[in-house]
Amino acid sequence: MLLTRKSTSAPSAQNRLSRGLAGMLAKTIDRRSFLKRSGVAVGASASLATLAGRLPFNMISRAEAAEDKSAGGKLEVKRTVCTHCSVGCAIDAVVQNGVWVRQEPVFDSPLNLGAHCCKGASVREHGMTEHSHRLKYPMKLENGKYKRISWDQAINEVGDKMLAIRKESGPDAAYWVGSSKHNNEQSYLMCKFVRLFGTNNTDHQARICHSTTVAGVANTWGYGAMTNSYNDMQNAKAIWFMGSNAAEAHPVSMLHVLHAKESGAKIIVADPRFTRTAAKADHFVRIRSGTDIPVIFGVLYHVFKNGWEDKQYIHDRVYGMEKVKDEVMKWTPDRVKEVCGVSEEDCYKIAETMAKNRPSSIVWCMGQTQHTIGNAMVRAFCIFQLALGNIGKMGGGANIFRGHDNVQGATDIGPNPDSLPGYYGIAPGSFAHWAKVWNVDLEWLKKQYAPGMMNKPGITVSRWIDGVMEKNELIDQDPNVRAMVFWGHAPNSQSRGKEMVEAMKKLDLLVVIDPYPSATAAMAAMVRKDGVYLLPAATQFETSGSVTASNRSIQWREKVIEPLFESKPDQTILYLLAKRFGFADQLVGKKDGKQNIQVVKDEPVIEDITREFNRGTWTIGYTGQSPERLKLHMKHMNTFDVKTLRAKGGPCDGDYFGLPWPCFGTPEMKHPGSPNLYMTERHVMDGGGNFRANFGVEKDGVNLLAEDGSHSLGADLTTGYPEFDHVLLKKLGWWDDLTDAEKTAAEGKNWKTDLSGGIQRVVMKVHGCHPFGNAKARAVVWNFPDGIPQHREPLYSPRPDMVEKYPTHDDKKAFWRLPTLYKSVQEKNKNISKEFPLIMTSGRLTEFEGGGEETRSNPWLAELQQDMFVEINPKSANDRGVRNGDFVWVKTPTGAQIKVKAMVTERVGADTVFLPFHFSGWWMGKDMLDFYPEGAAPIVRGEAVNTATTYGYDSVTMMQETKTTLCQIEKYQA
Repeated sequence: MLLTRKSTSAPSAQNRLSRGLAGMLAKTIDRRSFLKRSGVAVGASASLATLAGRLPFNMISRAEAAEDKSAGGKLEVKRTVCTHCSVGCAIDAVVQNGVWVRQEPVFDSPLNLGAHCCKGASVREHGMTEHSHRLKYPMKLENGKYKRISWDQAINEVGDKMLAIRKESGPDAAYWVGSSKHNNEQSYLMCKFVRLFGTNNTDHQARICHSTTVAGVANTWGYGAMTNSYNDMQNAKAIWFMGSNAAEAHPVSMLHVLHAKESGAKIIVADPRFTRTAAKADHFVRIRSGTDIPVIFGVLYHVFKNGWEDKQYIHDRVYGMEKVKDEVMKWTPDRVKEVCGVSEEDCYKIAETMAKNRPSSIVWCMGQTQHTIGNAMVRAFCIFQLALGNIGKMGGGANIFRGHDNVQGATDIGPNPDSLPGYYGIAPGSFAHWAKVWNVDLEWLKKQYAPGMMNKPGITVSRWIDGVMEKNELIDQDPNVRAMVFWGHAPNSQSRGKEMVEAMKKLDLLVVIDPYPSATAAMAAMVRKDGVYLLPAATQFETSGSVTASNRSIQWREKVIEPLFESKPDQTILYLLAKRFGFADQLVGKKDGKQNIQVVKDEPVIEDITREFNRGTWTIGYTGQSPERLKLHMKHMNTFDVKTLRAKGGPCDGDYFGLPWPCFGTPEMKHPGSPNLYMTERHVMDGGGNFRANFGVEKDGVNLLAEDGSHSLGADLTTGYPEFDHVLLKKLGWWDDLTDAEKTAAEGKNWKTDLSGGIQRVVMKVHGCHPFGNAKARAVVWNFPDGIPQHREPLYSPRPDMVEKYPTHDDKKAFWRLPTLYKSVQEKNKNISKEFPLIMTSGRLTEFEGGGEETRSNPWLAELQQDMFVEINPKSANDRGVRNGDFVWVKTPTGAQIKVKAMVTERVGADTVFLPFHFSGWWMGKDMLDFYPEGAAPIVRGEAVNTATTYGYDSVTMMQETKTTLCQIEKYQA
């Protein structure tokens, strides 16, 4: 459905920026008026769009519709998906004569229901006009200025320098940062590309947003992903948000939450800040940042004390809950109040609401993950849901809202330092499996790696700085990192920015591949004269491919327009570099007269890449979603129910929208996808399942498999069982259910490595069982630093008394190849709150996304949010002589100071300040405009909060600690 075409005439009503521009042509204005009026006068011959790039960060140009130059030509509608957060909002792009002229939200989409947030509503303006702030052609840094070069020169020079570094220092001297903005096919291809180069030094944004989620959730019940869906939250009777501000970070997701509220669901928000989500809550609880475990255990205390736990569920499906209960009952109300400031009444209220309104759901995001104990916080929240029996239930579950449009897919099958596609570890058997899928000689692949490094996890993106700067003898690889490739990644989203520019200064080579130059270009040019290359990548609207929403549904994007300017799709750039490095044939699986991925004009065919990962990703069920099935879903969105996501009739009858993984077996098996994980009330061929048997069959004599009678609907095995392989199939007498061809392929294999899919077909379709087994979830683990989640104070704590009681972990000598500090940093800074008394936390805004370079270059969004700011409580502001709108310095123990505007508000308590993390383009008080390539600076520029954030990393995943550090605020003096 398309709305009527809009007129191109200017609106009669004018906003303040428009009024500031109108009638001021050819006039002059003093600086005071200039700042006051938030507008600018320009000469009649000047380009407003060009001038916008030269304005201070809080000045932008007038935004208005351009005349339609393509009227009367061929009209096409291309269906695509928003490139911002993880909801997966569908868009119909109207294209005329190859020009994208307008867009509409897809009213038939079961995910966004015809809605958009401001970012989604303005995607056509993300660099799709001649006035774009995009990186338009390849460039290199020469004598401190960016100079235009050709693609051939760029590929040859980057290739030559990279090969020279590889020859001198080995493949681990290069670090490849991938992107959660890549589609599945590009993410997968990059994962392969880096392994063909011969290193595990690769990562992407998920490391710094939900790596603790993936580790914590996967190690509790099997898969590290959202268990239910946004839509399923409409079935919840209570929803607890903790560390999630969905109303701003994932605005369209709130449609489903508010539908639940309209049906009587109770909404609870626990957060250090009164957010827009909190404004919709029935009950808001303010907590001290970093104290999630005491809050959760304080609530569980009342659950256990009142006998509200689901005893039968725990008996049948959970291991170790009694040990957890013993720990929880130590968290008495007075102890909880002492640590996190939450009263007994508040804890009881949450416990009663969640227990008496089941199914109840939980939601968390980076407020819970970005801590040194993020893995433990995640597990504590999972344990809470297991205690109430909410996992594997419609309206229940653990709903984990991801940040980027494809951070879920990039995590599943993209560049990770410790896994191959589908979470296959970097073990010899995994490499053998994927070498076979890739049609690559395994022995050749082994020789690409430095000796002993093929099966060692790489450095994480959160620590690449230390890969460059750390003493060589302390790094668990031969060379330091000498070359960095930022491929669709924003450096201002990472902590320790002050040290990052020092690391950039030391590199031999820095390559940025992105539709925008990102903050990387300006940060590097600020401290370097050469050695930096910028390569323009096409946006996701200029290519096709699949993208995985947070609920695991996969959608197919049509190409809207051809790549603009001189940009190239990421898969083309990968292929050009592979040719230069000498492994192009391996990248496309060309060997022995066979070629997996066809190439047209140096561009690997996207559908062929999809089919290749379909053939290998058996672990998480990325095997059933063929391009044909996905395209059919996009065409027939109207047939899917908005609550269950199931198609009622039509060509997709019985499927769940987007075939949410796991979609097991081959596409021909027609598995419908799994909207609700671990749901025993459904048959496995209906998306049902149980907990994964991924941790053995017993621990210290205690059964780890599900108890008798606990099984998915219709299963031939009505008790717990391990994961399936050729041996178990033979023992059960099911081997002969395989065809002869399947027997040949399955011999010696398990359900994850049988490329025929025969084991999955027989186990699921013939016998109704789950290929990954039927086990108990683990409330207690034995492969994490704390088997039962423990509260530990942040490294920079405002409470020295709490540091004494709840100290952090001991330092680690070699962790993800690097020494990692905990207790030594905490002890050194134990009393630093005297100098830096305010807790500094950060988060998202509705208007911008990620590092913000793209959205801050969008004139419509730039108008909505023009200033980087810090929220400060009136008491704290008054104590410092700060008034609303004043410029202030935010200073941290790193020695960094950032200049931002004060927003005086009760949203934060007197002990806390909040800053958004989407800004860059200023550096400790100075505009970095002159360091950007000409015409490519974002319209809105401001200080990056991560210029000032401190050291601190999760003890399992190396997640950065950005939600809890300390600062001081002083009024800015010119």
